[in-house]
Amino acid sequence: MAEFTPRKILVTGGCGFIGSCYVRMLLARDDGTEVVNLDLLTYSGNPDNVAEVADDPRYTFVKGDIRDHDAVRKATVGCDAVVHFAAEAQVDKSITGPEVFATTNVLGTQVLLDEARAAGVQRFHYVSTDEVYGHLGADDAKFTEQTLLEPNSPYSASKAGGELLARSYAKTFGMHLTVTRCSNNYGPYPRMDNLIPVIVGKALAGEPLPIYGDGSNIRDWLYVEDHCAAADLVMRQGRSGEIYNVGGNNERTNLEIAKVVLAELDQPESLISFVEDRPGHDFRYAIDASKIKGDLGWQPTHDIETALPRTITWLKDHPEWVKRARKRLTMAA
Repeated sequence: MAEFTPRKILVTGGCGFIGSCYVRMLLARDDGTEVVNLDLLTYSGNPDNVAEVADDPRYTFVKGDIRDHDAVRKATVGCDAVVHFAAEAQVDKSITGPEVFATTNVLGTQVLLDEARAAGVQRFHYVSTDEVYGHLGADDAKFTEQTLLEPNSPYSASKAGGELLARSYAKTFGMHLTVTRCSNNYGPYPRMDNLIPVIVGKALAGEPLPIYGDGSNIRDWLYVEDHCAAADLVMRQGRSGEIYNVGGNNERTNLEIAKVVLAELDQPESLISFVEDRPGHDFRYAIDASKIKGDLGWQPTHDIETALPRTITWLKDHPEWVKRARKRLTMAA
């Protein structure tokens, strides 16, 4: 398939951890592509993440809710592609307040799809998660795109719902629609309630590191820039209606991650504090990314042995950003 070259891309959730990386990546190319960033600036959205591109003439920020037809219609004008990162994405919050996850992640996706159709958008890319698959045992084969969906939290169920709704628009209305399902992201400008920034902050302060259960839960860690490169590649070259798994091939237990953080910051492992496990906590995620590698030639360019220490150093070296990001979380709580 010939590569699609968009002139103007709507990025939803472009002030979030992953969305902001994608915005910065697009504008760093300096190829004339215009970027519209639609973000409501809730706990996940941080304008500091895109401060370096805020004055770029190719960049437009629209504060708005993806559930609001008027806001989405305004943001979509002139766009020929949508890359949809925006979501309620905190698993613990979905357990205590699932309604907003259903309305944002499912109904918000429906609003975006409707307005994209009305605006004549040529490509719609939905950013999903490996959590839609449920979880694996220690010796189970990795998730493939054919693995049954068995989401175990309100968050993952809402992401699966949005994804299936998007797929229906490809089948029913002929929209060019692609999906990526990614593993856990890490890197600079993270959301401060994610595992790595939480334990880095605790370790820097010499405080106990809270680890769910016995720390044996396993995640496949993917560097955020590799994820964004994959999403962009699929949007441009992926076949309509197709799903592509994106993983870093870096399976680590939460306990292993904590020990790396402590070693990098020269803190004792005695700071590790096991806490009551999360309800319905998935044991293991592992992604088979052979499809995107074989079909589109994508390969991750970062390995966790070097990129995780670099992420820890970034957090250590950006105390003002961390302070403001934590304050945003507190205000949104």
